[in-house]
Amino acid sequence: MDLSDKFARGQTMFFRFFADVFFAKRYGHRAVVLETVAGVPGMVAGMWIHLKSLRQMKTGYGPIIRELLAEAENERMHLMFFIEIAKPNWLERALILSAQAIFWNYYFLFYVFCPKTAHKMVHYFEEEAVSSYTNYLELIEGGQIEDVPAPQLAIEYYNLPSEAKLSDMIKCVRADEQHHADVNLRLAGGRTSEHTNVSTDAGQVAGDPNTTGAQA
Repeated sequence: MDLSDKFARGQTMFFRFFADVFFAKRYGHRAVVLETVAGVPGMVAGMWIHLKSLRQMKTGYGPIIRELLAEAENERMHLMFFIEIAKPNWLERALILSAQAIFWNYYFLFYVFCPKTAHKMVHYFEEEAVSSYTNYLELIEGGQIEDVPAPQLAIEYYNLPSEAKLSDMIKCVRADEQHHADVNLRLAGGRTSEHTNVSTDAGQVAGDPNTTGAQA
């Protein structure tokens, strides 16, 4: 593990510490705050590469811009799902606003100067998300958290059966996060690892844009 990896991993553990302190095993509320933050990197990176294409007056950036913006949109949809599940109060909503404001500025500066390390950090973020959703799923399957019906928005987004449950939705969300982890590792110059792949067991992985047509 080189210095870049150590820094990216260290930042991930730093942010995880605060998530653990504030939310512990309240996974629904934890997901609301974390998905708010998770929607930032794809938008920042996509915006910056878009501006880079304009500055350089070059084509070839279209596919990666669309991929990153699709990641941001996918994370936004995750937030919409979990808002219906957790129903955050005013204090949690204030925390969301603060977390987004701080993280947006932090990640923007980080990405401008160290884009590959920034993608590594997001890779580690997403791996932590996969682990968190796996723990959430285990609690549901163990009967410690009620397996309530999935929000209608999630059912429509993932083309799930009308009787789909929270556990079905989480499997889909977890697969999205694994996909984002692999994409960011690739963008950081690494290789995806086969042992980290997870299956949805329900629906399809979202956030993988169909880039038909012009590829500029």
